[in-house]
Amino acid sequence: MTDEINEPDGIGRRSFLGYVLASATLVTGARLALPGEAEAAALPQLTDFLDLNDMMTVAALPTSHLITVEVRPDGTVAFSLPRAEVGQGITTSTAMLIAEELDVGLDRIRVTLADARPELLFNQLTGASNTTIATFTPIRVAAAIARLRLLAAAATELGRPAADLTLKNGVVTAPGGASLDIGALAAKAASSRVETVRVTLKPSDDFTVIGTPRTRVDALAAVTGRKQFAMDLQVPGALPTMVCRPPTLNGTVRSVANLAAVRAMPGVTDVVPIATGVAVRAETFGQCIDAVRALEVSWGRGTAEGKSDDDVLAELRRAELPMGLPPLTPTIDTRFTFAFRSNSALETNCAIADVRGGRAEIWSSLKSPIIARQTLALTLKIPASAVTVHVTEGGGSFGRKLFFDAALEAAEVSQKIGKPVKLMWHRADDSRQGRTHPMATSRVRANYLGSSVLGFKQVHTSVATDLGHGLGELITATVAGLPVGDSAFSQVFFQLSQTMPYDFGVVSRVLNETDRGFNTGSMRNVYSPDVTCARELVVDQLAARMRKDPFQFRRSMLRTDRARAVLDKVAQVGSWGRTMPAGTAQGIALHDEYRSVSAVLVELDCRPETVGRQIRDAVAGPRVTKAVIAVDAGLAVNPRGLEAQMMGCLMDGIALALTSSLHLRDGSFLEASWDNYFYTRQWNTPPEIKIVIMPTTTGEPGGAGELGVAASFAAVACAYGRATGTMPTSFPINHSTLSFTPKPTVPPIPQSPTDGLTFVR
Repeated sequence: MTDEINEPDGIGRRSFLGYVLASATLVTGARLALPGEAEAAALPQLTDFLDLNDMMTVAALPTSHLITVEVRPDGTVAFSLPRAEVGQGITTSTAMLIAEELDVGLDRIRVTLADARPELLFNQLTGASNTTIATFTPIRVAAAIARLRLLAAAATELGRPAADLTLKNGVVTAPGGASLDIGALAAKAASSRVETVRVTLKPSDDFTVIGTPRTRVDALAAVTGRKQFAMDLQVPGALPTMVCRPPTLNGTVRSVANLAAVRAMPGVTDVVPIATGVAVRAETFGQCIDAVRALEVSWGRGTAEGKSDDDVLAELRRAELPMGLPPLTPTIDTRFTFAFRSNSALETNCAIADVRGGRAEIWSSLKSPIIARQTLALTLKIPASAVTVHVTEGGGSFGRKLFFDAALEAAEVSQKIGKPVKLMWHRADDSRQGRTHPMATSRVRANYLGSSVLGFKQVHTSVATDLGHGLGELITATVAGLPVGDSAFSQVFFQLSQTMPYDFGVVSRVLNETDRGFNTGSMRNVYSPDVTCARELVVDQLAARMRKDPFQFRRSMLRTDRARAVLDKVAQVGSWGRTMPAGTAQGIALHDEYRSVSAVLVELDCRPETVGRQIRDAVAGPRVTKAVIAVDAGLAVNPRGLEAQMMGCLMDGIALALTSSLHLRDGSFLEASWDNYFYTRQWNTPPEIKIVIMPTTTGEPGGAGELGVAASFAAVACAYGRATGTMPTSFPINHSTLSFTPKPTVPPIPQSPTDGLTFVR
């Protein structure tokens, strides 16, 4: 990296403006401008011009200068990341960006999670695989400015020109060996006023950290149990708290018959009705559970009262938009059904709250902490300035932590009893009352003639997806400038997150949503897994109609060389087309989103006798025996982290295709934990997995966090169709058979048939 730049004609491709902020130690930030107008061109798809990730990145730019790097006197480098770390590894990739531009070791970098900072606006929202894309340049610019200032300060101290000095591993060295640690220079490099600085970022050919596989910076803490999640925090006075929830979705408390008796139970300190049930605070979580089970509550009706899977499916069928007159050419016309599914994060929903004296302090893993802070202030009826929200690391999310219902509950309980609480949902609560991926149908019509596909239409009908967690506000704030008219933001979200990688003539995709009585959320990849699975199955059908190999047909129809390269690689590494026994088959699928492309090849064994010998499980069925993923996510900051992401995406895809779903009966979901919510198990995890990371063709990071889910789901579905000879149309494939005895609701036994429901132990 050069230390001084002369570019009179403006800022070059790698040259950026930034700030040195007024501070006692060195603090630097980036100054980035909005991109100019795109070149006018007749692009075939909206997402070629602008997708959801682009919109999030642009929305974050105006406050990028508020994201700062600080060099401390002890020689460490501090960075407060305005995103949520929920296991995806962004604290590691962030540290790598700083280490690259600042020339310090990863062991010196301390990445923490920022508290809710309202001044960041849309720059503190985690979702849509946007973190690395949006922060890639701002973090590097801030680190590069810090490097420039440290060298300038060292030049003064050592009496040598800055150009003669080297900075490596956090030490500035002059010819002859004289050296200074960056800690000794932190105060000297600081500024008493805000200054504008121009820097040039390192070219990719000079990278020594970015693009190299690195172990996660928090790996040791995670495996030794030292990593701190919300429930690990020792907030003075915060005692375990749980909520007795209604037996149906969103039922309300009418009355509690035995409040005094439950309050007198061992360890119990408080019992209080709240908006979502009856909260119990006690010395231990075990005592909370005992008290919850002892409560005698009369419940009002819920928002899905009396509904079961078939009722919701019938509503969806009635809400399907018309497909129009069928074309005169040969046509494939089919409908796919997708059941409700749970986010099922490893860490159950939880939060700590201390609401007293007109102030509130909250600790929770939150992906939209600014919206959470605003909502908490409104709910508690106190000024937003009196609410402090601390973002903790989270144990998984898959979209779940975009919502902050646990924080709202904890705050309500704390305010009502005037004491701090450590609130945690029961595992059954997450499945039965938590956020779900909505049930949906996807109708697909493709018409063709000879070897050409003339048109492809997809009408996706879904139980409404709740976007009221921050993404909705971002879309609302920017929708006026989008070329999509005045569509509701769910429609905008849908259109900006869906692509068509194939040249299929006239392509149209339409979303229609219905029924807002369910607690839905933006599960990992949101609409894409269902939409892509339906599309790829129809692609297989088109190939069969035209008597073409599924891989070769896809390859001939792809719109970009980049997608062809990924598809070719997965077919090569996965030995596509090899001879396989009857009852087994390969499946191949492709998905692109947010400037990234992935292809997945799987081998599936559907022979009952083989599976029966391997496992004894209530949902024994098809087993994925091999999986190969090829991924082009642009510049992979940490290839090892990208590999881990793709493995997780694969497990999600297998679950969505084969085993994972929620069964709705009489307004309640039947699944209550992982013993009957059948996420991918060891028996259907492929013993052979290969991840191939393609060389970057863009030089910039693309979206990766959700990239592999849709293609994995679709590849397994396509393999099932080829292995059985019948295209599957309902997912997961095992959903139609209830393979377990449902656990009762808690408290379990209904006593009186009234317009409300009374449950006692």
